[in-house]
Amino acid sequence: MGITIAGLGPGSVEDLTHRSWRALTTAPRLYLRTAHHGCVAAFPPSLHYESFDALYETHDRFEDVYRAIILVVMAAAREGDVVYAVPGDPLVGEATTTGLLEAAREADIAVDIVSGVSFVEPLLALLGVDALDGLQLLDGLQVAAMHHPPINPAFPALLAQVYSPAVASDIKLTLMNQYPDDFELQLVQSAGTADARVETLPLFAMDRSEAIGAMKALYLPALGEHSSFESAQEIIAHLRAPDGCPWDREQTHESLRRFLIEEAWEVLEAIEEGDAAALAEELGDLLLQIVLHAQIATEDGRFRMSDVLQHIIAKMIHRHPHVWGDIDVRGDPDAVLRNWEELKRAEKAAVGMDKGFLLDSLPRGMPALLEALRLQERAASVNFDWPHQSLVLDKLSEELEELQAAQSDAEREQELGDLLFTLVNLARWMKLEPESALRAANARFRGRFRFVEERARDSGQLLSEHSLAQLDALWNEAKQAGL
Repeated sequence: MGITIAGLGPGSVEDLTHRSWRALTTAPRLYLRTAHHGCVAAFPPSLHYESFDALYETHDRFEDVYRAIILVVMAAAREGDVVYAVPGDPLVGEATTTGLLEAAREADIAVDIVSGVSFVEPLLALLGVDALDGLQLLDGLQVAAMHHPPINPAFPALLAQVYSPAVASDIKLTLMNQYPDDFELQLVQSAGTADARVETLPLFAMDRSEAIGAMKALYLPALGEHSSFESAQEIIAHLRAPDGCPWDREQTHESLRRFLIEEAWEVLEAIEEGDAAALAEELGDLLLQIVLHAQIATEDGRFRMSDVLQHIIAKMIHRHPHVWGDIDVRGDPDAVLRNWEELKRAEKAAVGMDKGFLLDSLPRGMPALLEALRLQERAASVNFDWPHQSLVLDKLSEELEELQAAQSDAEREQELGDLLFTLVNLARWMKLEPESALRAANARFRGRFRFVEERARDSGQLLSEHSLAQLDALWNEAKQAGL
């Protein structure tokens, strides 16, 4: 006993292989996933078959239809040889084939795959596309259920099963996380049949096509040569290669440290200025540093970029059990943070990195304002905190008095540090970022002082020739001007 799974081709009997025809016409028992196929009309009148079309009317989900088909075919196979025929090729976009292979393996039933022409070959012919140019083949239903497409945009992609406007709409929203709204794509209808049709339209309008149907596929051209993460890795690997750049080749993790910090600060500057174009550029510069570090580690045999990605993806899933698990935080951001810290400590304890001290995992190289904020957040997470914000204000006044009363430089430095630490605590209570607040104050000072300099130059006098009262007046003008 055994199962033969035969491909019927895309639609025309002329595309049916001799081997498939032989399997169909000599089958002791023949099942068709659907009789709505162009080949069926060419079957000999004496050929008896059973189709599963009725199942599509009695089940709401395709998964349930496929499961029912597999049960019937497996039951028949236990009694003797059976042929199961599917549109296209059995192993191109045919979920029942993989389900049958798994079920037959468990039941120790042999399976023979009789290949057929899939929808892919005639679709490529319609578009004039070579599949070896990096074509990616995906299930549209899986893409529709995602939030970001699993596609390398530097190469073309083909999505099958775009069978309804609702599915097309979900696919569109997923693709818009990577492709521009006006990106041109092709919807291909009934490839391999006399009704074949190609429709070119922008991404934002793909779900408005009147031709969306059961035999619809979506073709996405390449977004561009330098549009993927893999392209960035290729560029950096080339720079580090013997025929690459001498400067890049001699860099190490240690020599690149300052660039990593500088690029991060430039990202912050672009954010503060609200400059989207600058932010895109600066994020690219920061990403360059990450890819460069990963390439150096790859060459040293320490780890690869895939290790970096696997680590952070696994960490994000593990630390968000309220998204990928059964933890209920009921929309409480504070509960999310508390759970995050607990999971983080458990992870470190599991690898022997956590000795149980709450503050030890904070890096010592952080900027002082940020370190103060993180120290206070950790302490507050175990209720070591002021009961009320008013008490923080009282403490601020107390620290200012102690600074004024300090007698030596050492005392003044200590009291100034305490004052700054308390200011950070006040910012935390007000739910403000002290680093951002200070940087904004710095930016205001830059703008106002430049205004003062410009007005001083207009007067024909050097800045140093102006009195403090004159400079103060110019400063107030800058403030009134909204700087």
